[in-house]
Amino acid sequence: MNVVHSFAPILGRGATTLILGSMPGVASLAAQQYYAHPRNAFWPIMGTLFGAGPELPYDARTERLRSQGVAIWDVLKLCTREGSLDSVIVESSIETNDFEQLFAENPGIDRVFFNGAKAAETYRRYVKSATPQVEFERLPSTSPAHAALDLQAKTRIWTDALSRGPVSGSAG
Repeated sequence: MNVVHSFAPILGRGATTLILGSMPGVASLAAQQYYAHPRNAFWPIMGTLFGAGPELPYDARTERLRSQGVAIWDVLKLCTREGSLDSVIVESSIETNDFEQLFAENPGIDRVFFNGAKAAETYRRYVKSATPQVEFERLPSTSPAHAALDLQAKTRIWTDALSRGPVSGSAG
């Protein structure tokens, strides 16, 4: 088993939307880039939504998201896992990122979208920060391991969710 560490957040001034994954997979860790697996739907979806598609260099994609108020991070700071699958994360090894500090330093974040069930479940189970003015929503995982939906269906669901304005007073 390997101890794996997440990356620093992609975060700009004025962030309003936070997208949370669980933990980068092997391809992302090797590339030191979020969602680096070539079959992950994340960057194609970000291309449709924000013009931050995989045809752009990674730095240009992340800057495009920052300029649109979109931040990316992971629920987990570190964990023990063999391979890339969330299902093999050793629960007793989980350490979460500091969301209390993140929300305190970025009070404009009012929407959090979980990239898949594991990110949502882990956040709800392990993160103990109070975020009463934040709306939480779980979206289908962009991982190629989540094959129940094709790219078109995932893009439609993500577009519908991120296009809606925040619901005031909603909490996760």
